[in-house]
Amino acid sequence: MKNISYIVLLLLFSFGNITAQQTPAKAQNEAITITGATAHIGNGDVIENSIIIFENGKITNIGANGSATTKGKVIDASGKHIYPGFIAPNTTLGLVEIGAVRATDDDSEIGGFNPHIRSIVAYNAESKIVESMRPNGVLIAQTTPRGGWISGTSSIVQLDAWNWEDAALKTDDGIHLNWPSPFTRGRWWLGEDPGFKPNKKYKEQVTEINDYLYQAKATIKSSSGKKHLPHLAMAKIFDGSQTLFIHVSPEKAILDVLSFVKEHGMQKVVLVHADEAYKVANQLKQQNIPVLLTRTHSTPNYEDDDYDLPYKNAKTLMDAGVLVGLENSGQMERANARNLPFQAGTVAAHGLDKEKALQLITGNTAKILGIDAMVGTLEVGKDATLFISIGDALDMRTNQLEKVFIQGRDISLESHQTRLWKRYSNKYSK
Repeated sequence: MKNISYIVLLLLFSFGNITAQQTPAKAQNEAITITGATAHIGNGDVIENSIIIFENGKITNIGANGSATTKGKVIDASGKHIYPGFIAPNTTLGLVEIGAVRATDDDSEIGGFNPHIRSIVAYNAESKIVESMRPNGVLIAQTTPRGGWISGTSSIVQLDAWNWEDAALKTDDGIHLNWPSPFTRGRWWLGEDPGFKPNKKYKEQVTEINDYLYQAKATIKSSSGKKHLPHLAMAKIFDGSQTLFIHVSPEKAILDVLSFVKEHGMQKVVLVHADEAYKVANQLKQQNIPVLLTRTHSTPNYEDDDYDLPYKNAKTLMDAGVLVGLENSGQMERANARNLPFQAGTVAAHGLDKEKALQLITGNTAKILGIDAMVGTLEVGKDATLFISIGDALDMRTNQLEKVFIQGRDISLESHQTRLWKRYSNKYSK
């Protein structure tokens, strides 16, 4: 009986080693100096043959090699590249593990208006999908709820933590509103014409959203003492201390959103997806509204769109002076979030300067999310959240990470996928 118990314990230990996520790294306990690499700052600048020093999780020096004396552990990265950690906005990372298993799906709540729902408390820091982001340089994410007209609040997390409290960089950074579309598509699986047609309920749906905001304003101003948590949760949207992320795509809907923003006096607004934002780029610039642009690796929505519209969309908006970042929602969004750097690379291949393309997933996104004081660029005083790549990190052929640091902590690049790779490499190498 005792032998059986030992065998069971051994099997459990072995299974745990195969399936468990890597233990979060310990806090930085000595200064680290990286020399010789090409440093891509994330704001458009590049430093050839650089030196970067960080202590206690913060960058303390960055410049040309030789401009400062090395401290602590020295890493020679000559011929390699250093980048700030990539940022994945508008993602359900950590909220869903297996879409087909309901118990692991916690990205939405019932009801149409849930501004009081906090996604951060549902964040699973031990997600295998989360750890699979790091080998491609995606080290920060905006964990975002889904569903309803108002889904709830998102939060910003770093991707190496014991729990959501450790992971959080910025909690409740914004509320997410899903704007109705003026068009619908036929349900082809029921034999309907799959083409676009007017949404007959569009005006009614927009009115419903407007009415909700007016009701929320009335509740916030009321002195009756009655509590309505969803309404009260909207207060920071109106006073400008929280961002309203509006998920919208067609030109008609975007124009309606711009009027909606003026009507309600919204101070901090970001458009998400915004496929046709390029058609109203001047208006967006005038109202100083940034855009988190939808997945680059996709096909055009309409037959008369340019075939390469998704690839050049970001450049068109940036040329017009709009602040742009890239997001990756859509089919298999969680797994595909690791491909964010290659989407930026595709934008660079279609006309945008490579360092500006890098800003789409670093400095620009950090500004849009309101975390640019901490991360997004390699600058003194900011978190030492960065990585060393053997080659160009925006090219999947050369995105080969050698070292990763989050807040100065030396992060493991092991994941469920690398463990399986090693396991089956051994099988077929015999």
